[in-house]
Amino acid sequence: MKTRWVIQVTAVGVVVMLLLCGIWTGVFFLTASLYAATGLTLPPFLIQVLNSLFGLLVFVLLFIVYIAWSSARSEVRRQRMQVFEPIIEAMKRIAKGDFQIRLDPEVGANGFTSELAKSVNQMAEELNQMEHMRQEFISNVSHEIQSPLTSIQGFAQALHDEHLPVLEREHYLGIIETESMRLSRMTENMLKLASLESKHLTVEPNSYRLDKQIRMLILACEPQWTRKAITMEVDLEEVLLFANEDLLSQVWSNLLHNSIKFTPQGGKVCVEVHRQDRCIECRITDTGIGIPLEAQTRIFERFYKVDASRERAREGSGLGLAIVRKIVELHQGTIKVVSQPHAGTSMLVSLPAAE
Repeated sequence: MKTRWVIQVTAVGVVVMLLLCGIWTGVFFLTASLYAATGLTLPPFLIQVLNSLFGLLVFVLLFIVYIAWSSARSEVRRQRMQVFEPIIEAMKRIAKGDFQIRLDPEVGANGFTSELAKSVNQMAEELNQMEHMRQEFISNVSHEIQSPLTSIQGFAQALHDEHLPVLEREHYLGIIETESMRLSRMTENMLKLASLESKHLTVEPNSYRLDKQIRMLILACEPQWTRKAITMEVDLEEVLLFANEDLLSQVWSNLLHNSIKFTPQGGKVCVEVHRQDRCIECRITDTGIGIPLEAQTRIFERFYKVDASRERAREGSGLGLAIVRKIVELHQGTIKVVSQPHAGTSMLVSLPAAE
């Protein structure tokens, strides 16, 4: 540190000496020209004194000009920094986790600072929404996991009773098995959703017949809809789709199972596939219990359930439709819901058609 300071002082001294020598040299030639032009003759000693004084005067004037210029420049920089101080302070608070801060869009005296303030406000708002979603996600995960764990723990403790009847013991074991499978499905779906949301996931599409795929899936879940005496109406146009067959299989399976699950005994489910211009539309309509209007905008959220108190809601984790929407979006498609309470639900998936 001391060596660096010595070097800096030496460098400044050398620059000052070179500047003085340059000024004195210039003054010498300037005064010599003036003396020759005016014919004035002065003793050499006096000429030397005058040149030295004049050179020092020029040096002092230049130094004053430099100080004034530096001060003016520092003032301008300080004024500019004052404009950015609220923005810098806001960004520091955001970095510490305060996403509630907002800046006045009119901060500063130019359009650049105004746009910067708006961008900081937008960033804080989006980060605040993400933090809210993160907290809600953690809360939902904790609730969904705690429920089956509580059941497993309670019935496991009950099994310690040596006098427990065999039928009741088997009933408790069945509940423990069911809740364990529910936990397994939940974690599997969470991993699946995390994988779908990963930027490293590649869709890897291939060309295949969509109508054949859906027909096979309908036949695969035949035991479910025949058990409830549901009428299955199928109208599948022969269409070719360029997409990931395995991923879309999850979409159709989830939508079909939901329609069957929430359709009452003796109801009807209609499955249609048609090509509309450059899109392929798949519509699955049921005569089930329907979805309230206020819930239709949230059914694709993670862990959201229309009625968490219903026994049927315990069968799912609230992740199925979130996975469905993500897969559809990965294929540049859209999914819409049209429903009324006690009047059935219609799910419409639209995907780009193969050229």
